[in-house]
Amino acid sequence: MSFNNILMVAFYWLSSTLIAQSEPKEIRLLDVDSALPIVDATFEYGKQNGLSDQNGVIRFSYVEGATLLLSHVNYGSWSLSGEALIAALDNEVLYRKEVTVNLYPVTIIAVKPQGVQPEGKIKIAYQDRLEHDAANILNQTPSFNSIRKSGNYGFDPVFRGFKYDQLNVVLNGAQSATAACPNRMDPPTSQMAPNMMDRIEIFKGPHALRFGTGFGATINFIPAKLRFSSTPDLYGRLSSGYESNGNLLRGESQFGISGEKYDIGFFASWSQGDDYTTGNNETVQADFSRKSFGTNIGIRLTSNQQLRLSATYNRARDADFPALPMDLRADDTWLFNVRHDVQFEGKTLQSWNTTLFGSFVDHLMDNLLKPLDPRMMNAETFATTYNYGGRTEGAWKFLKGKMYAGADLRVEGAEGTRVREFLMGPMAGNTVEDNAWQDGRISKIGLFTEYQINGRSLDYIISGRMNINTADVNDPTQEFTQVNPETQITQVNPNISIGILKGFGNKLQAGVWLARAQRSGSLTERFINYFPVGQDPFEMLGNPQLAPEVNYQADLTFKWPLAKNSSLHVDLFAAYLQDYISSVIDTTLAPRLPASPGVRQFTTIDEAFKTGFEVSWNQGLFAGLSHRMGLAYTYGQDLERDEPLPAIAPLDMRYSLYGTYFKDRLRPEVIFRYVAEQSRASTEFGETATPSFSLLDVEIGYQITPSFSVNAGVNNLLDEHYFEHLNRSVRGTNAPIYAPGRNFFTNLNFTF
Repeated sequence: MSFNNILMVAFYWLSSTLIAQSEPKEIRLLDVDSALPIVDATFEYGKQNGLSDQNGVIRFSYVEGATLLLSHVNYGSWSLSGEALIAALDNEVLYRKEVTVNLYPVTIIAVKPQGVQPEGKIKIAYQDRLEHDAANILNQTPSFNSIRKSGNYGFDPVFRGFKYDQLNVVLNGAQSATAACPNRMDPPTSQMAPNMMDRIEIFKGPHALRFGTGFGATINFIPAKLRFSSTPDLYGRLSSGYESNGNLLRGESQFGISGEKYDIGFFASWSQGDDYTTGNNETVQADFSRKSFGTNIGIRLTSNQQLRLSATYNRARDADFPALPMDLRADDTWLFNVRHDVQFEGKTLQSWNTTLFGSFVDHLMDNLLKPLDPRMMNAETFATTYNYGGRTEGAWKFLKGKMYAGADLRVEGAEGTRVREFLMGPMAGNTVEDNAWQDGRISKIGLFTEYQINGRSLDYIISGRMNINTADVNDPTQEFTQVNPETQITQVNPNISIGILKGFGNKLQAGVWLARAQRSGSLTERFINYFPVGQDPFEMLGNPQLAPEVNYQADLTFKWPLAKNSSLHVDLFAAYLQDYISSVIDTTLAPRLPASPGVRQFTTIDEAFKTGFEVSWNQGLFAGLSHRMGLAYTYGQDLERDEPLPAIAPLDMRYSLYGTYFKDRLRPEVIFRYVAEQSRASTEFGETATPSFSLLDVEIGYQITPSFSVNAGVNNLLDEHYFEHLNRSVRGTNAPIYAPGRNFFTNLNFTF
């Protein structure tokens, strides 16, 4: 090439670069929850500065190496530089969460497609989008464990020993689902589609009262963000995965089209698995099949209003439950949701959102495929539930604070009949029907408010909620009303929480949280009719007149940036519980099944106590390596019986060493988990001590192209033979359901 040609090429490259840098760039700032624009955010970029307009757009000329500084009174201060800024320019959109969430005792599980997660968030890879049960994602945090009655399906989360309706499980702050199976084969978390979630917010304790009475915690599943675009745009994702132990196949996809005024997306997922083997090569019944599909539609009505509509269908078939007398034969669930958001400019009232929702479950279980010898009877139960209502909330901004206030309504009900066909014995040839739910119904009307005050040296968050809870049965049975003549009751449940936060000069942030929460009994606790739904084989009988259980809880939180690339989070809690809902054996009641050892009726414990802690530590090391550690422990005591509370998981420790190489394209990770012995077992409920165990997992991910990535690894590398303390025992034995042994997996992901 001649010298003149070299000059011409250099001149062309230089001029095109200067033109590209001088061309105005745009980034639209959007709220991560509502996808509405963030207006009047200030930015500084080199010598350029300004405010975001009514559409949340900031405009500037790109300057290589410069850092974009952003600030907003509701969203805090943050910055972008390097690859993060280039990615935002390519996407033309930048999402931001209001800073309030960071003030609570909260864990945020961020469902992100790639890269290392920011501080305070837990890394989730593509395989977590492939999960068929959202509780499996929760279980990656040491503070969560699950009650497992099956090898692969229907895990019921437990947090700090709080379980079932003591945990407020909601979709986008409003919607939930009611388990139709009396044994909770289909807990609410099983109905959340992980492949359409952006993140999971875990509000610890009874402090976040805007979304309901989180007696022990609120678990808020946030759906994928709407993605309006300035020009029509096609987008999508396709993932697949395989696990060797149990021949577990998974697939999920999302496809959509977006424009300035619309975003129409469709999603689907599919999973199925066979029996798996444990660490000592024993077989655990774990067959299941799961499918899910649905749509999310976003409509931008005006520059400050939008409408979001979603529908999800979940379908489960032939799931083995070795700990239960029946298996899941069919579960069909529909979830519908409509949400409207509007923002107001230049007014004290800043925004208003309203949600209407409905969840409907049809559930069939039977024992026809159980290996029973002798087979005394065939049994099946068909049950249905509904859970519908609405929520409306406004946000007001004042000089030194912000207030939320609103109201919500939730109505839930269940009905179902167990049919028993006797094959042997004196009842052979006869059929008996048992009314499981008696068409029970509970309605909850709530008023709530939250006020955030920004003081000179202290910040305050004051939350309150008042619930009116009305319950009754529409189809009472004689055997139930003989024990419980009064089935209708209305209870008023006040809840209040006060948080005080202080920042110190060394950037240590500390918080003190005090709360009083009150919760009425659930459908199961009030109306279940002689069904073995507890931790032991005893049949359970509801109690409509249960007094509401009360939780007086204190939380201490500490967030300490130890260095530029290191941070420590500590959460301490103590809960004094009154009228704690439990059960007691009643020898005057006769069970319905001959094999049942007796009957338990729900009742309340005068006093109980829980305390514990969670610790998380993140640190960047060297040569592209980082590590993090999580530790959780809960102590629970029944002060009335003077024995440990049931369903308390032991001390759990997780340690992860991971790296990022080749511009974050290569991501290896080694995860170590240690679970201590649980010697504090509840003999009242048939618990026994469980041994400690250690696990080692290895994983590696590689971003082959910007659109294609692969993950592979081994779970339980050392083939440990173990089980969790909360795993139920196989029906008719004392042997617990053991976890899978060594398990190789691989996942592929393609996006466009």
